[in-house]
Amino acid sequence: MDERFGLALVGQSAIQKIFPNHWSFLLGELALYSFVVLVGTGIYLSLFFNANTGETTYAGSYQPLQGVRMSNAYASALDISFETKAGLLTRQVHHWAALIFIGAIVVHLARVFFTGAFRRPRELNWVVGITLFLLAIVNGFAGYSLLDDQLSGTGLRIGYSVLISIPVVGTWLASLIFGGEFPGTDIIPRLFVAHVLIVPLLIMVLIAIHLAILVKHKHAHFPGAGATDNNVVGERLWPTYTFKAAGLFFLVFAVEVALGGFAQVNPIWLYGPFAPQNVSSASQPDWYMGWLEGALRLMPPWETRIAGFTIPNPFWAGVVPPGVLFGLLYAWPWIEARFTKDHAEHHVLDRPRDRPVRTALGVGVLTMASVLGFAGSDDVLAVAFNLSINGLVWTFRVLLFVGPLITGAIAYKVCLELQRRDGPLVDPVLVAQASSNGEGGGGSPGKVPPSPEPAEPVPADP
Repeated sequence: MDERFGLALVGQSAIQKIFPNHWSFLLGELALYSFVVLVGTGIYLSLFFNANTGETTYAGSYQPLQGVRMSNAYASALDISFETKAGLLTRQVHHWAALIFIGAIVVHLARVFFTGAFRRPRELNWVVGITLFLLAIVNGFAGYSLLDDQLSGTGLRIGYSVLISIPVVGTWLASLIFGGEFPGTDIIPRLFVAHVLIVPLLIMVLIAIHLAILVKHKHAHFPGAGATDNNVVGERLWPTYTFKAAGLFFLVFAVEVALGGFAQVNPIWLYGPFAPQNVSSASQPDWYMGWLEGALRLMPPWETRIAGFTIPNPFWAGVVPPGVLFGLLYAWPWIEARFTKDHAEHHVLDRPRDRPVRTALGVGVLTMASVLGFAGSDDVLAVAFNLSINGLVWTFRVLLFVGPLITGAIAYKVCLELQRRDGPLVDPVLVAQASSNGEGGGGSPGKVPPSPEPAEPVPADP
């Protein structure tokens, strides 16, 4: 292999690569390993799923639905759950892995945002990460919409309503995707192709690009003894990091299989087949779609006319918020650089307390998303706690605007207080240089001595 591909030199260089030794850098790997579980379980499920909307009469082993007319897609999902060996386990592992996959991406993006890891030269990798987040949401929605049960059909009905609310092009887009008016006959086969082929391939390509850019720019690392913009302080790929990463993969796989075996999720046999004239009470999407559901529920019944076009109500809640959010996320590295006038390269991360404005903005956005997520479950909350649904709606409407201001202000004050308790910041590199020149320590009490961990130099920018 070395004679043909020169792997020895490449391998020797690769195993010397340095990774920062901090738990937060493993958040991205949680997403990566969950994606591996998703691909494996998805391949198994695709062997038995029939993405056909033609009608059949159910004659399987689940007694309450015997003799009920339903689509072939829903019948095959029931057969996977009750007839296929390990089918229900695989379905539930797949679903839990999807929930954890998107959750890990959110937390990973939050770590990158609050520590400033998106700054030059890593702006494009931030854009790749946001695109991965968007594709993960799209594929998650497509996945649980495939089964053609009453819950997934309700979600597709909402998606169709949001699509046709887009001015000028909305009806054309909806017709193109659904193959006609809702519910159409083409949406399930098209979602199947997108879910098992198109979007996973795009995700794989973007993960490869994401990792390639990471290798090119090397890891950013937290400030500390020996950490500068010209090196990477941490542990080598082999053997320390390799065994840590392998252990994390098996731990993630074990947890997701345990959840699939013991924690019921998406029991489609309880929902029944989708019928356009029915909407089940307490219909809730998966958590990553909850904030959009909440926006639709909180939006007042307003419609507007602009340039002779009627802008339907779902447009303002279902299209504008995600458009604004993802637009700001994509542009954030350049927005912050413009306002702070900081265009230098950064390989040392910020502590959130040292960037109080950014931290406050991030906390405010997360608060707004959380309020919308709870608002998407207002009917369940009203029943569970015997509350007025109208009272809940107005409470969430107020919290949607007041909550981010309160939490953002608290975060800002906490950052300033933590800075005050830290005392004056001292650059550990300057302290080490001063000590070597015999000028005394000059550091703050309890300063950690230079770390013995290996440091990998970062090539200078030509």
